[in-house]
Amino acid sequence: MILGREFGKALKQLEAEKGLSLDVISSSLEAALVSAYRKFKGGNQNVEVFIDFENGEIFLSEVKQVVREVTCPDTEISVEEAHRMGFGDVEEGDVIRIEVFPENFGRIAAQTARQVIIQRLKDAERQIIFEEFADRTGDLVQGTIFKVEGDQILVRLNDRTEAILPREERVLGEAYRVGDRYKFFLLDVRQTTKGPRIVVSRTHPGLLRKLFELEVPEIRDGIIEIKNVVREAGGRSKVAVQSLDSNVDPVGACVGPKGTRIKSVMDELGGERVDVIVWSSDPIAYVKNALSPAKVVKVEPLLDQERALRVFVRPDQLSLAIGKAGQNVRLAARLTGWKIDIKVLEPERLPTLKDLFEDIIAGADGERG
Repeated sequence: MILGREFGKALKQLEAEKGLSLDVISSSLEAALVSAYRKFKGGNQNVEVFIDFENGEIFLSEVKQVVREVTCPDTEISVEEAHRMGFGDVEEGDVIRIEVFPENFGRIAAQTARQVIIQRLKDAERQIIFEEFADRTGDLVQGTIFKVEGDQILVRLNDRTEAILPREERVLGEAYRVGDRYKFFLLDVRQTTKGPRIVVSRTHPGLLRKLFELEVPEIRDGIIEIKNVVREAGGRSKVAVQSLDSNVDPVGACVGPKGTRIKSVMDELGGERVDVIVWSSDPIAYVKNALSPAKVVKVEPLLDQERALRVFVRPDQLSLAIGKAGQNVRLAARLTGWKIDIKVLEPERLPTLKDLFEDIIAGADGERG
């Protein structure tokens, strides 16, 4: 059966363009043609297929065992029948291959070949996409919103790869319009019957971590280490950093000259406020830093509770320490892993002239008494 030289050229072109080996194509076609032939003949024949990719020729043979008495016509042939077919020197127990040229099977085979190649290409592309992204879970990726339909938002990562941005991974108040370009955190990649399912996030703390790695060379170089990140996406975040070089200020490096580095990060997050604080192994110092920008007067451990501290601030610092709707203290507690109870420390009142005068009068009255 001849499919032509163009058939072979087309297969080789697909091999080059899609990275699909001829071995994969060949084995797939062989299996499909065997199945198609059995369906065409209506039996369970033992079929061998050979494909000549150079000339576009396909050879099919039924493999049969020579027997004295045939009990399974699909796989057996009598000695007499084999001799009539031109296999004069065969005897019982031999195996012969009978080349077959069934009428109309060329059309069926061509259709089957086309269907198999299309399916195999889809499977191969899906596998390539899966392998490309499977090892990148936790990475920063860039993509363009290309479909916003009801509750579904799809992101195009490259010419052949789409990702899903689920509702729970979207920033409240962030408008996603077709054509908008964003950076995303690659949350999950898994293989399904319909191909790879890639999930991205705009709310994950890892996105903030990756953006700092992108903007701050000292983090990429390992001079500054990000110890922890907490977010209330779209509102406020806190990042705890530590410098492994005493000459490098970790907060200053993350903020950058005139705030350029942290501004780039905040702009990418739609203006989300980001507090960068110094990490400390001392929980009291760590909690003090975590409550930034509020200034803490003192911190006391609560001995009757596990991992709990009472923090004292001046009255004018109370709203800063707590934050809008409790956001600052809530993030500080998540960042440090300590329960934080904020109390106001009333300032000690200095004695006034009136106090001094009353003390003098009281003293004089005492002496007269």
